[in-house]
Amino acid sequence: MAEDSRIRERQLSELKVRRLRAGRMGGKERVAKQKKQGKLTARERIGLLLDKGTFREIGMFAKSRNIAYNEVPADGVITGYGKIDGRRVYIFSQDFTSMGGTLSEVHGKKICNILDSAIRAGCPIIGINDSGGARIQDGVNALSAYGAMFFRNTMASGIIPQICAILGPTAGGAVYSPALMDFTFMVKGISHAFITGPKVVKAVMGQEVSEEELGGAIAVQAKAGVACRSEDSEKQCFKAIRELLGFISLNNKEKPQRVDWGDTPDRLDASLFELVPTSSNQTYDMYKIIERIFDQRSDGKKNYFELFPIFATNIITCFSRLNGHSVGIIANQPMSKAGCLDIDACDKASRFIRFCDAFNIPVINLVDVPGYLPGTHQEWGGIIRHGAKMLFAYSEATVPKITLTIRKAYGGSYLGMCSKDLGADFVFCWPSTELAVMGAEGAAPIIFRKELEKVDNPEELLKQKIREYREEFANPYQAAANLHIDDVINPAETRVRLIEALEMIIDKVEHRLQKKHSVMPT
Repeated sequence: MAEDSRIRERQLSELKVRRLRAGRMGGKERVAKQKKQGKLTARERIGLLLDKGTFREIGMFAKSRNIAYNEVPADGVITGYGKIDGRRVYIFSQDFTSMGGTLSEVHGKKICNILDSAIRAGCPIIGINDSGGARIQDGVNALSAYGAMFFRNTMASGIIPQICAILGPTAGGAVYSPALMDFTFMVKGISHAFITGPKVVKAVMGQEVSEEELGGAIAVQAKAGVACRSEDSEKQCFKAIRELLGFISLNNKEKPQRVDWGDTPDRLDASLFELVPTSSNQTYDMYKIIERIFDQRSDGKKNYFELFPIFATNIITCFSRLNGHSVGIIANQPMSKAGCLDIDACDKASRFIRFCDAFNIPVINLVDVPGYLPGTHQEWGGIIRHGAKMLFAYSEATVPKITLTIRKAYGGSYLGMCSKDLGADFVFCWPSTELAVMGAEGAAPIIFRKELEKVDNPEELLKQKIREYREEFANPYQAAANLHIDDVINPAETRVRLIEALEMIIDKVEHRLQKKHSVMPT
């Protein structure tokens, strides 16, 4: 019995030592270097993101099969599960202090195992990327591990939410796992993502560019449209991820949680109409409309969570709440490119629509759109195929869809912002709305061309004809008469009417023809 007791004591002691060794990661010097770069360690990041005391590690004692590198703690990646606001999540965090967080065969297998577990359990997966890329010493085994990750990212798509935080270097093939996930966060000053780095760009193209200019957090969001948010610090990044998770469901079989922020469903706003200029050419801030219509928080915090705030700013994509229900909002922003739809706006909106549809989040469209952005850059860049993605996404979506046109919707962009014909369940207009093939200023000279040619003062007649066009053709009542819209509403009642409509269709069921999958426009 005494010998048994000593054996057990040695076994427990060895376990403790091994755990402590793994917990030190790459050692004091490398941890200090990580800190000097203004970065947290892989374990600190997990501790800061998850609810305190909920993390349980899986694969702590994993080792590379390459004998020369099989003492890398946890093989350079921390994996496990825990909770955020009491809701279960799986997580992996690459450890840059351990051989630069490079991905080996076993490192990749650990991530794949976590992805598999997350899919089976129906829980979101969060990946924290901070890696020097593939471990060269592992050769094709490392590349194979990346391929296995990409496959699982794809299989998980539309089943569980996938969130990535790039908090260090991510280059070459390593960028594709984040790109295959639903949301990518970055932090200014420490995050970098690119296929080919500055040295390769200079060698091949002769261009001088810094890491920050090429693939820093601002560039990857504002120019590339890859990162959905660029935060000022890791702490803010984790706070944003936690906030995002509050709006979305854990998987595709559940609905998002309903949360009461303290607002009332019958709140009227008589001043809402005054925010919108009567002239269709004057700008106003759509964010102010969003702030007033959707649930306002009793704690005074901002009532919407925006994605891609500095990319394709002519369209707004964000989450908010309507009578406690989580909703996705797509809104034209007149202050940027007059709210026109362009290539980037269509890409931004279509992907957001598809995410909302996959995870049972109703879509609310706030419309004030003059058309598609004209010009050779747009035409040659493929506005036709990019615009088609948006039409495709709206048509395919079966979640509740409500459209409110605030001031105008012309031509193809009237359809592009989810008209009745693209499956909107409810379509409302304010009395200020202009619905037409084109704006009055463009249509009147065409329709009344012969009359204008015959008069001595065509400018005065044109002004009169523009007024006539607006009164006869561009008002919302003709569209209402032909059932293209459901109602023309008093702007003060907008919140009430949207809530009533949402409550009517929140549990709707819509079946489509059976097929393997749709084919996205090119």
